[in-house]
This record gives sequence, structure tokens and C-alpha cells, in this order.
Amino acid sequence: MAKDVTFFIDCPTLEARMQTLPNVPSVADASGKRAVQRCDLLGHPPFSDMPHGLFRAYLSPAYKATVKQVRTWMEEAGMHCRIDAAGNLIGRYEGLVPDAPALLIGSHLDSVKNAGKYDGMLGVILGIEAVAYFHAQKKRFPFAIEVIGFGDEEGSRFPVSMLTSRAVAGSLDKLPTIEDEKGTSIQQALQENGLDPAQYLEAAYKPSQVLAYFEAHIEQGPVLESLHHAVGLVTSIAAQYRFQVVMKGMAGHAGTLPMHLRQDALAAAAEAISCIEKIAQSGPDDLVATVGQMRVKPGAPNIVPGWVEFSIDVRAGTESVRNAAAEKITHALQEISQKRDVDMTLTLQHDLSASPCNPQLGAILAASIQTVTGQPAYSLVSGAGHDAMIMAALAPVCMLFIRCERGISHNPAEAVQDEDVETALRVMCDFIQNIPSEKSV
Repeated sequence: MAKDVTFFIDCPTLEARMQTLPNVPSVADASGKRAVQRCDLLGHPPFSDMPHGLFRAYLSPAYKATVKQVRTWMEEAGMHCRIDAAGNLIGRYEGLVPDAPALLIGSHLDSVKNAGKYDGMLGVILGIEAVAYFHAQKKRFPFAIEVIGFGDEEGSRFPVSMLTSRAVAGSLDKLPTIEDEKGTSIQQALQENGLDPAQYLEAAYKPSQVLAYFEAHIEQGPVLESLHHAVGLVTSIAAQYRFQVVMKGMAGHAGTLPMHLRQDALAAAAEAISCIEKIAQSGPDDLVATVGQMRVKPGAPNIVPGWVEFSIDVRAGTESVRNAAAEKITHALQEISQKRDVDMTLTLQHDLSASPCNPQLGAILAASIQTVTGQPAYSLVSGAGHDAMIMAALAPVCMLFIRCERGISHNPAEAVQDEDVETALRVMCDFIQNIPSEKSV
């Protein structure tokens, strides 16, 4: 693991803005309510790159401000902090034996555009609250606890998601050559933040340094709410494909080009999107497919579009279902492009296999859920991807879901109840006290 690196650049304007923010409760007792309040505070500038709403991009000014504030909370909770070579924030609460393997508790600090306040961030803040609880009791374990705020889970700035957890898990062969929408390369962004791109892979842990990985996260669906459960046990994370599709036709004047002679790339894309939806609807309940991004050129109201790029996200509980759907979608898009006389390229951007959570850790977490709630743990599959699925390559993983109002996520309407978050915190603390000091396999 790399040593702490210089990350922050002095910014008087930022410091002045920080002083105008409302105070966050600084009571010594850890609580779910305080976790929610801290997430709420981080939902606004300077912790957002948007003046209204939340967008926290990796290595952006808002990201730097957030790391600074969350680091303060980690230190107040009794942790020693560092920024690793990938820009992740890591707080370590030492165990009874120095340099003992660590239980990693993590989630992400970045967000999608116009995001909710709890996706990712709540898992990081709950990790801090759990450590604060044990620190107040002067309680330590045979293992260390490390809380990790991953920098780039969403892929909202650069076109690769979960980049920084891949660095920590040691699953990156090299730092990819990628740019954000403004043309800034990731190498340049790292350098602007005092990080050396050549050292990026040094963020990797050795398996011997990690006991297990735990992640708490809002459920990104309405299942727990419909069943009146505050929390749930995640048994696995769905398989995912993400594709980039480019359709190239011929641009032409909207008033003079006859309909039967057109090579309209946008019309072809529209038919493709409708077909993608029908394929997903015809599959099993765990199959979903989404087109979430699109760019059109030339982009003028009086010109037939000659070029369109769009994304396809395909997910299912198993690789077999996901793969079969992707094959049908590929075949359908080829037929549409041939029929409409447009060229098409389809590129696989990332491939995430289904990731089962560790059953031994799951059994311990299930027991903690029943101890705290008095109800048997409800088990469910996560249709959304999480850093946990990447960290499974490094260590045994488990996840706790927290009820989210109407299952809304990646949206400003995201909402949680203080009582549910308090339940999650109590489950986490019970779980930490009951996990074995050796790896579960």
C-alpha cells in the first residue's frame, strides 16, 4: 500500500465557504441520526460540483472538499488517515496487535449527476460511526478496522466504473488511457491533485493484509420497504454488461431528403432502444436492460442525424441470463442497422460477473440482523453493482442493505429514515464484534 500523498491544495475561497456551513452535531455518541445529518451536509456545495443539487466527480474540487471533511470525522472517531495512490480516503483503527489484518468497511464518495445524498456516502459514514462507537468504549479487536471512501465507483467522470476499488483489489493491470467529457485525461487529473499516475497500482492491498470487506448501502429498489424491513442481507450482486453503440448513417437536409432515401442514425437508434426494452421485458424478472446515455450529431433541428452514440446496460442475477439477452440484443441491432442502411459498431466497455457474498460472513450478519431487529434476516440479490463485487477478488465480502423510501436511488428524492440507519449501525456493530479473527472462505 502506498504512503499518504499530498492531495489538497490550499484554497482560501474553499476555506471561507466551509466556515459558512451549518454545524454538524459533534456529540461523542455515534448514531444513525448523526450519520444521516452528515450525509445531508455533504449534499451541497462545496461538496457538490453543481450549484443546485449534488454531483461529486472523482478528483474534482467537490471531491477534494469532501475528502477533507470526511477525513476530519475519521480522525475524530480515533482513526489515522491517509490518501492512497488512487485518491481513495482510508482511515485505520488499529487492532490489539499492530499491523494486524484489517476488516475493510467501505463504499464510495463520488456520485452521479443530480444524485441523492445517501448512495455510497452513507456506507462510508456508517463505517465511521461504528468505529466512533468502539473508540468511545476503548474497545479494540484482534484485527484492525479500516474505513475506505472509494473515489470512483460510479464512473461519472471517466468512462470506467469502480476504477479505484479495482486499484485497491489489485485487479488493474494498468491505468487506462481515458478522458472526461472536457478532454482531461485521468493522468492529468491525478497530477492536478498531487497524485502520480505511475504509482496508481500501488493502492493495491495484499490478501494477507485484509480479513474481509463489508459494505452497507441503501437498497436501490423498493423490496425492503414493501416487506416492512429496515435492513436486508445481500446474498449476491448481479452480473452486468455495459456496451457502447455507434450508429453512422448520412446527415442531410430535413426538408429536401425524401423519407425513403434517408440513412437516419437517430431513427435507427430509436428502433434499437425499443427493441432492447422488449427483449428485457420478455426475460425473467431479474433481467433488466437500460439505455441511459445518448449523443446525436450534427444535433440541429433541420438536419437528419448522421451519427448517434448510446450506451446499453444489461444486468441479471446470473451470467447465463445476461449473456443470452446480450446475444439477442446484438443480433437485433445488426438487423436494424442492415435494414436502415447504417453502419453499427458495438463495443463491450465492461463485464462484471455475478458476485456471490461470502456465506460464512452472511450467516454472521444474518444473526446480527435477527439480534437487533427481532426478525429473521430477509435475503435479496442486488441488481446494482457495488465496490463489494470488485473487492471479492481480494477478500471475502458481505453487504447490508438499508431501506430507502420508494426504492428511489440516483435521484435527489433519495430518502432514508433515521431509525433505519440506527438499526443498520447497531447491526454493523454487532456483526463486527462477532466476526472471526481469521478469514472466512
